[in-house]
Amino acid sequence: MINDKLPKIWYGGDYNPEQWEAPDWAEDERMFKLAGIDVATINVFSWALIQPSEDTYDFSGLDAMMDRLYKNGTYVCLATGTGAHPAWMAHRYPEVTRVDVQGRKRKFGGRHNSNPNSPVYRKYSALLASKLAERYKDHPALVAWHISNEYGGYDYSEQSEAAFRIWLKERYGSLDVLNKAWNTRFWGHTFYDWEEIVVPNELSEEWNGNRTNFQGISLDYRRFMSHSLLECYKLEYAAIKEHSQDVPVTTNLMGFYPELDYFEWAKHMDVISWDNYPSLDTPVSFTAMSHDLMRGLKSGQPFMLMEQTPSQQNWQPYNSLKRPGVMRLWSYQAIARGADTVLFFQLRRSIGACEKYHGAVIEHVGHEHTRVFRECAELGRELEQLGDQLLDARGQAEVGIMFDWENRWALDLSSGPSVALDYVKEVHKYYDALYQQNIEADMIGVEEDLSKYKIVIAPVMYMVKPGFAAKVEAFVKAGGTFVTTYFSGIVNENDLVTVGGYPGELRKLLGIWSEEIDALLPDMSNEVVMNKEWGALSTSYGCGILCDLIHAEGAEVLAEYGSDFYKGMPALTVNSFGEGRAYYVATSPDPAFMQGLMANLCAEQNIKPLVSAPEGIESVQRVKAGVSYLFLLNHTDGELSAEIGGTARTELLSGKKLSGAVTVPARGVLILSDQA
Repeated sequence: MINDKLPKIWYGGDYNPEQWEAPDWAEDERMFKLAGIDVATINVFSWALIQPSEDTYDFSGLDAMMDRLYKNGTYVCLATGTGAHPAWMAHRYPEVTRVDVQGRKRKFGGRHNSNPNSPVYRKYSALLASKLAERYKDHPALVAWHISNEYGGYDYSEQSEAAFRIWLKERYGSLDVLNKAWNTRFWGHTFYDWEEIVVPNELSEEWNGNRTNFQGISLDYRRFMSHSLLECYKLEYAAIKEHSQDVPVTTNLMGFYPELDYFEWAKHMDVISWDNYPSLDTPVSFTAMSHDLMRGLKSGQPFMLMEQTPSQQNWQPYNSLKRPGVMRLWSYQAIARGADTVLFFQLRRSIGACEKYHGAVIEHVGHEHTRVFRECAELGRELEQLGDQLLDARGQAEVGIMFDWENRWALDLSSGPSVALDYVKEVHKYYDALYQQNIEADMIGVEEDLSKYKIVIAPVMYMVKPGFAAKVEAFVKAGGTFVTTYFSGIVNENDLVTVGGYPGELRKLLGIWSEEIDALLPDMSNEVVMNKEWGALSTSYGCGILCDLIHAEGAEVLAEYGSDFYKGMPALTVNSFGEGRAYYVATSPDPAFMQGLMANLCAEQNIKPLVSAPEGIESVQRVKAGVSYLFLLNHTDGELSAEIGGTARTELLSGKKLSGAVTVPARGVLILSDQA
């Protein structure tokens, strides 16, 4: 568990008492008890209040609130407050604000506006973290540390430019090596002095977001900025640990956020936490995949759901309400997929600035007689009832789907072949095909141990890092099934093409080589035509985005293209390699093909669905101390049935014994234990 002071699923969220007065605090405490709130995340944006000037600190307000919350029975996830620097700091030290991608110097304002390579910012943020840790390390309310808030955004200042050169020296050692890695003989870019290197922004190499003249330079800058922000986090982490070794430290991540390599960040976090904000129309399988990615960052370790909204958001184009039951349903979806906390942003709605219309447990009306509060209080009662039964339960998926941020950056920066190629969406297609069949999958990084899986899927693995091909070969030789797709094996870690035929280092494993890649216009399509009926696949299926024109050199051709000048060329191949098999999907097929392919591969590896259920039912299983907990979640507005088998299971919330066909109410949840 995260902290044994509170041996249950934590329930609460972000609380900003500094925005209110004492009479409101007393009312908050009353309503926290009614809702079952037991954890409050405080001090997230209080740097300016705690440090009103360079040499002055005032902890009196925070002291009183820590004591008050604890007396009320509420534990504290204590933030360092460094998500937004004070105005006096920006006024006195202009270097602490960022320079944007267009080269414009920011003034004070907003957040994500601190230059991560500013010595001033680093000094004062680490110092504040140290003072907080020294002061509150033994406070009985403290259960977790929360560094900064939602790290993100890049900086293009002179400080970052100088730090980038230092980072490059450490990475490459010499300009000769760097020039080769970046292929700088293209367009006369050869560097003869480190000072000649500038940041790749709209004044130099980049334009329109991810468009760049030099992929190697821009790719390295993304690595560097992720590293720079991580260094800021690590400075605060070290400052906290100097005084508070036993309390877990985290910072809230943001799912598939594009700018930071979360697998690298996870190595330096005691527990993963993240903020889940799907829209009303976000596919529930995408939210499930996001939870699984967060769990996968630390090889299946449970995570903290640090933020979600009880009702609506304020920053999306259409800020729809969560329909009755949806907040509860999505909270249990998080628990099912590894969350040991259910925390909200926010506990009481702000009255001013840009988040005043963001949902909260306590609405602007200020009392408990609201639909949202009633739903929150009911969930609080259920979480109290569940106690510690689900804490630290783990998944046991036999399928792993690879996701790699550096591969994503390289794909986003590639000059072609199609603007329609979206790495996250392509990964989701494979995840969704399994999700729809009630087959679990872990989201894993390229450094993950593959031996625990029967099937590993690496969609659009454009970048092949050193050692990756050998690792996958060993997995397949030992009997594993590996699946990759079009536009894979193209470049190395520096975005230099691996010559000798695509898919480069994966060519021997896959038994194919790719001659050309056709990009289809949005209104164009082709067909994947099966050579013969194969399990759940027969006849033909639509495909689009890209079509690899491949040749089999040892691989068996299972399907061919149905039209265009490459009609009859392979579209799906399998290559036997040692005791296992490696599949290549040469295009982006429609969902029917994807589901058929996943069904066939799972059948080959004897991986069975958790339940038999119609579309709309999500099934997840977690295991703890030999006890299995099967979650059934109904994402529709009508009741549905699922077949769970003849062995009786106990439903944790009702205490009923269930077996065979069970009914899941509309937007309802069943948690079924196999313990007698």
